[in-house]
Amino acid sequence: MRRGRSLLRQEVSDGIKRYILDNKLGPGDALPTESELSATLGASRSSVREAVKTLDALDIVEVRHGHGTYVGRLSMSALVEGLTFRGLLSREDDFKVMSDLVDVRELFERGMSDRILATLADEHFTDLNRLVDDMEQSGSGDGTGFVEADRAFHALLVAPLGNELIGQLSLAFWDVYTVVVPHLGVITSEDEAETVTNHRRIIDAARARDADAFARAITEHYAPIRHRVDRARAATSAGG
Repeated sequence: MRRGRSLLRQEVSDGIKRYILDNKLGPGDALPTESELSATLGASRSSVREAVKTLDALDIVEVRHGHGTYVGRLSMSALVEGLTFRGLLSREDDFKVMSDLVDVRELFERGMSDRILATLADEHFTDLNRLVDDMEQSGSGDGTGFVEADRAFHALLVAPLGNELIGQLSLAFWDVYTVVVPHLGVITSEDEAETVTNHRRIIDAARARDADAFARAITEHYAPIRHRVDRARAATSAGG
């Protein structure tokens, strides 16, 4: 019985997604009422209600209580939550998640290096330098400002590409990374100065439009992170 309800909910969810696509709706556009969707899809209102709850959790639709249901932002929030929970659930999974995230972050930035260098403009370099200055100045605080500036730096690197999916995925993986790292105990205050230096190397290479130097700077930026993850993994294994 439970399996039957699950299958039905999935069918109705697929029907709502097809409706969005067939009617070329975009984020923020209104969806029909629950009754109208029920009639359109040939499903009960309770089935539609359950399907909408599922799609709302995935950010495919957004329920605005008292106003109706709308197409959601289609963000990576569900991916972020899933990966974060996986990273926090098991110590055995922690380091695997971290290694995978570092690989993906580096892959984005190295793989798109030619296009990144071609699209970065003078105003971008000004903002990138300002963000690194913010990182340097906030390093002695509680770490919040440092993390926010670091996140914004990597977002700005890919923002000029105009590729919304790359931007969302980049920030999604970065958000997971920042949540999981404190639980690994692999980042110390001494790492902040090194992080600032590596960010400045990335800017210098990008300003010079030197793709090889940019790729090396990205690799150098992530190498210490990989080392700290490997070191923490070895320490955990030795202690276990």
